[in-house]
Amino acid sequence: MYIIIVGAGDIGTPLIDIATCSGNEVVVIERETEKADQIASGYDCLVLNADATVKETLEDAGAERADAIISTTDQDATNVMVCLLAKEFDIPVITSVVHSAEHMNLFRQIGVNTIENPQQLIAGYLYRAVARPAIVDYMRIGDEAEVFEITVTEDAPIAGKTLTEAGTANLLPDDVLIVAIEREAEGKPLTPRGNTRIEAKDLLTVYSATGAEPELTDIFGHYEDRTV
Repeated sequence: MYIIIVGAGDIGTPLIDIATCSGNEVVVIERETEKADQIASGYDCLVLNADATVKETLEDAGAERADAIISTTDQDATNVMVCLLAKEFDIPVITSVVHSAEHMNLFRQIGVNTIENPQQLIAGYLYRAVARPAIVDYMRIGDEAEVFEITVTEDAPIAGKTLTEAGTANLLPDDVLIVAIEREAEGKPLTPRGNTRIEAKDLLTVYSATGAEPELTDIFGHYEDRTV
């Protein structure tokens, strides 16, 4: 893809790293000269030391052929202006960081994909790592549902059972699905079926309509969540 990234701060810099390492053609717009120079010397991308809220800057960045633009500055007003200008160039995907919850509706009204308050997301993730140590990674869906990763211990109730056997034994609630299995001996994740046997040390991707509660993580042999 041809991606324009606005801002090379705490959010923009890791994004630049990911986008360039993934083989995309990346243009970075950064107002601060020192940050712009650091990105130019450290990454394989074009860097414009300019103001992204000026239409001519987006023209210089090749906005007319961009597949996506992502605005990551720490000012919502700047991000809104960038997104409005991006609309004029008909950039297919326009995404922005939103720092203040009260501004979310404004971004939605202009049809922008948003990431709300990254700092709050990080704080929530860190708290979850403490409150649910059994969970390797997770994603919230709606108010309660979650998709999370968890390993199977040697003494887990589900270890050694097929999914059909686990269902017959009422180990897994009806609103819980194991959607993928990563196993050291396999080159790629397994798509579980009824006759798929769960083994100790498997890394499972699990969907739960009610989240990763301790009653559920117990099934995979993790009882530490009850002691936190």
